[in-house]
Amino acid sequence: MEDGLGAGRLEVIAGPMFAGKSEELLRRVRRAEIARRGVLVVSHALDVRRGVGRVSSHSGLGVTSRTVSDAADIPGLLRTDAREGATTELVAVDEAQFFGSALVPVASDLARQGLVVVVAGLSVTFDGQPFAPLPELMALAESVEKLTAVCSVCGADAAFHVRVPGAPPVPGAGSGSAGDALTPVAAHVGGSESYQARCRRHR
Repeated sequence: MEDGLGAGRLEVIAGPMFAGKSEELLRRVRRAEIARRGVLVVSHALDVRRGVGRVSSHSGLGVTSRTVSDAADIPGLLRTDAREGATTELVAVDEAQFFGSALVPVASDLARQGLVVVVAGLSVTFDGQPFAPLPELMALAESVEKLTAVCSVCGADAAFHVRVPGAPPVPGAGSGSAGDALTPVAAHVGGSESYQARCRRHR
């Protein structure tokens, strides 16, 4: 990030819940803004944990974002989001797992056009499986930062997270075919009331 704002590239920030992914994304956004770069911050319409149109970390840091429900809508935001007439140079996408594999060609095309694309998201599901589109994005990225959390059981580095017993109901579950289709993604909308970071031994 430090030396890449002028050239198109894809940067990925990946890890489990509570690893500081959004905080690292916001750090890069702040650096770009200090450098007076045009920045577009994008969040998914499904993620309303901290309000619509806002990307924030568990520590409380946050910025205003543009909210879309489909990755294909992101390129159309570039001109309208550029502030004070500045051309958008950096696109920051939070919670990439909500966009699914459709984000891969969009992010790749934006980088090909000369933009810096920073994507943050879960690399693993709560049952320990690779979580699209992060594996694909990591394979195509110029840089990948893999973060870990702290295991809630033993304090070791945690590359996983688990859904805790008694967690609130999953949004969209049991509401018919449309709800069932959303369940794998919607199941990851939540915080410490629903999930815990775990190391490999305790997941």
